Amino acid sequence: MIAAAGTVFGAYLLGSVPSALLLVWTATGKDVRREGSGNVGATNALRAAGWRVGVAVTVIDIAKGAVPVLVMRWVDPRPGWIAATLVAAVLGHCFPVWLDFRGGKGVATGLGVFLVVAPLVAAVAIGVWIVVLVVSGWVSLASMVAAATFPVVLAVVGDPDPVLLGAVVLVAVLIVVRHRSNIRLLLSGSEPRRRLWTRRPS
Repeated sequence: MIAAAGTVFGAYLLGSVPSALLLVWTATGKDVRREGSGNVGATNALRAAGWRVGVAVTVIDIAKGAVPVLVMRWVDPRPGWIAATLVAAVLGHCFPVWLDFRGGKGVATGLGVFLVVAPLVAAVAIGVWIVVLVVSGWVSLASMVAAATFPVVLAVVGDPDPVLLGAVVLVAVLIVVRHRSNIRLLLSGSEPRRRLWTRRPS
């Protein structure tokens, strides 16, 4: 019980690590919160500091979701604890204690927990993300649709524990809600279609 509760708390703390802020600042001396969209996430890090930093942030943020869930599987594999851990990791990324609870949108960290919960279903969600991005040009729309796809496909093709499915739905809803400013822009027709990064001047 104590070890499981500590793992949940550790998941939040690990999720709170602001990898985009740290890596962009280390590589460029810039504050990612003052660049591009101002989001403390992988996409904005890529735009602010280039693809190498963007990829590194993405990998770290995915690990922030995957590692705590894998640890909890060893500590206590009961669905309730797994559910609490994956939610805690994503909450940590979105509301990090180190940044006054102003973090990223949870996409990469959400992917990390999805990959552990159901790898094949996560692969479907990644495919959906790619298709929507290529067709629309909107990273935000691709992220929201992919996040919503995961719990739907999991419920249809899998036999998930109800508590675990509820946690996955909560994460998907949180990701969509964190994109609320993008939703307003999409509805108004003002959301720009952007490349993931722009060519830096030579």
